[in-house]
Amino acid sequence: MAGEKTFTIILPTYNEEENIAKMVTSLNDMYPNFNILIMDDGSKDRTKEIVESLNIEKVRFYSRNAEIRGVTASVSEGITVCGTDLFMCMDSDFQHPLEAAGRLYEEMIKGFDIVVGIRTNRRALGFKRSMGSWMFHLLASSVLFVHRKKGSKDIASGLFGGDVKIFTKVIEEHGDKFEMRGFKLLYDFLRWGPSDVKMGEVVYEFAKREAGSSKVKPMTVYLSFHQCGIVGRFLASIYKAMFI
Repeated sequence: MAGEKTFTIILPTYNEEENIAKMVTSLNDMYPNFNILIMDDGSKDRTKEIVESLNIEKVRFYSRNAEIRGVTASVSEGITVCGTDLFMCMDSDFQHPLEAAGRLYEEMIKGFDIVVGIRTNRRALGFKRSMGSWMFHLLASSVLFVHRKKGSKDIASGLFGGDVKIFTKVIEEHGDKFEMRGFKLLYDFLRWGPSDVKMGEVVYEFAKREAGSSKVKPMTVYLSFHQCGIVGRFLASIYKAMFI
């Protein structure tokens, strides 16, 4: 793999002891020149011990001590501390294929500011999560359109990468407007980032979680809808009254 720019794969984790060793070693075997940054949100299991026991030079474990916890908060902080030219975030449970990391990197070094992974098999989410994902996508797309910001074919995607300098600036200037407890950092970046951002896309097949349990809870759905303007907040309030 060409080493034209330094690159960090950010893995947000919370209680991933069943997946993390295989995830980290597999990524390191495939991409020995990539850095791997585990942004841990206070795991109560053996995630930290397992990572540290691997003793891999390019792997760093970062224990977050922040009050606000969530994927958006973890990845945002990871971007600001990774120290490389480019970043990419992906799940630690093999729902995102490992080969996609190389394809995103190749697109980024072509000059794209952000590259988004587009899912082709949302059925792996299950019916309820799949429907929620599509509803969020439609709401988020409408907000981005109104504000003349670029959209994506998959605004709910958790697999994306970009330029560290550009998005560190977005975090510093607009991070207080992000839904830090949520899972939809890509939407926050598109909503508050530059209107002329250069975007690339990579198609991949979404898979089922390999082990462990999903971290998506009813509050996650509420927070996602709540990000999406007046209509989104209205739907979030109804959802909260019914399910939370």
